[in-house]
Amino acid sequence: MGNRIYNILFHTHTVSGIVISVALYVIFFTGSFSFFRDEIANWQHGHAVSQEDALPGSVDEHLTNLSKDYNLYGRDVELRHYYNERNISVNLGASKYALASEADKAPVFFYLDPETKTKTKDYASHYHLGEFLYRLHFLDQIPYPYGRTLAGLVAFFFLFAILTGILVHWNKIISNFYTFRPWAKIKTLWTDAHTALGVIGFPFQFVYAVTGAFFLLKGILVFPMVMGLYEGDQNQLFEDLEYNHPDYEFQNQKLDKAIHLDAFVQQMKADWGDFRVTETHIFNYGDQNMHAAISGYLGYNTKLNGLGYRVYKVADGSIAQEKIPIGPTSYLDGVKNMMFRLHFGDYAGYGLKVISFILGLISCFVILSGIMIWLVARDKKNIPEKQRRFNQQVANWYMAICLTLLPVTALEFILVQFAPEVNRGFLYQTYFPIWLLAAAFFIWKKDIAFTNKWTLISGGILGLLVPIANGMASGNWMWVAFQKGYQHILLVDLLWLLLGSVSLWIACYKLRIKRSELAPTKG
Repeated sequence: MGNRIYNILFHTHTVSGIVISVALYVIFFTGSFSFFRDEIANWQHGHAVSQEDALPGSVDEHLTNLSKDYNLYGRDVELRHYYNERNISVNLGASKYALASEADKAPVFFYLDPETKTKTKDYASHYHLGEFLYRLHFLDQIPYPYGRTLAGLVAFFFLFAILTGILVHWNKIISNFYTFRPWAKIKTLWTDAHTALGVIGFPFQFVYAVTGAFFLLKGILVFPMVMGLYEGDQNQLFEDLEYNHPDYEFQNQKLDKAIHLDAFVQQMKADWGDFRVTETHIFNYGDQNMHAAISGYLGYNTKLNGLGYRVYKVADGSIAQEKIPIGPTSYLDGVKNMMFRLHFGDYAGYGLKVISFILGLISCFVILSGIMIWLVARDKKNIPEKQRRFNQQVANWYMAICLTLLPVTALEFILVQFAPEVNRGFLYQTYFPIWLLAAAFFIWKKDIAFTNKWTLISGGILGLLVPIANGMASGNWMWVAFQKGYQHILLVDLLWLLLGSVSLWIACYKLRIKRSELAPTKG
């Protein structure tokens, strides 16, 4: 590789990396916890759920209970269980019956706890810490669509950063992979860690850069296709992508037989083996033209891309439409599902999730080491003092914003256990102000070494307090959760126990370095 090409790649890597570093750190840090979104939700609520991510309970029982509070005749009824939580979402469409009351003509949406029969009427009230961290990892708290577009652009430029980084180190990629000198001075440590961990995490980071950019920028990518190939007809595109439900006309003739959908579910499970129902969509409830679309997937141990559904005509039990999951997978299903599975890392059990969690935190360290390398490279005598001070201030701001995420997140896990009510407003009003105050304090200190040490110590102590807070608030101590088989609750406690211990170990035993070895940070 010639010097000119090398310099172009090196500067592209440096500039793209430093510009997106803070947003990228937030995405990877909160994204690491997002692998356990459902586990965090169940940990917060003290719920024990089945490891089978499927619609809980009996469909017929759900419909019977709903009919006690709502007139379902003529409505489209949707029961959905997308995440592995205890709650399911219930969506009742407006009644199509001409003589229906005004109340029946109003659509209804709520979340239902099948065990307690309690309802949560809106998304904001149903919001929990797992959902908050999951949304934060693609900056969804910024008004739509700006946050998601920003996160997509960060993922896109991150792809540039990792590819140029690999090309810059290509000639020495083997030797750099094995080069790590933790006993050397801190400047060498930052460089070795950035290179070695960056190479190790490259496949993981590449997958998440590609899939993240795909999910968050697909609106921009799809728009030319809609305008060019579909002449502006977005609904036709959604139909081709199999996102839209079919349409069945309401005949205004009442069905003269009892409605039993559980028999259809059992028939599908008998025909398709390890089939897990996640959604039941009923068209024209109680009408002669009533149809039930039952969809789900095969367990990942059976088939990775096993999406399937059946649409039954309830009047005679015939199958109107179906997609057989045990058959060959279409190209469309393969692409759609694999992008999700690769990004969520949920197809190989807890082992893959834990590995992804660790690789996500390693990626955070790669980002921090990149900031420090950028600072050290510009802390030279030939650079004007004013420019050096500016670089030091930028690095100080970056490190303070990034590193305070650990103690703030640990503290939020403690707060949700003792708060009388946790919803979106509570999480916004606690997490962001605490993060702002913590970051402002360390920015004011103007000492990166101090920031590094005390964010690790405070984060480590608070992390160790998370299982204690859970035990005190809910009684689900780790040994109790283990005995009762509450795997989700136990897993979250163990993650914080491990993360807190590692943070304190690093702060107390691995940061004993001379302050003169650090790049000066006083402004």
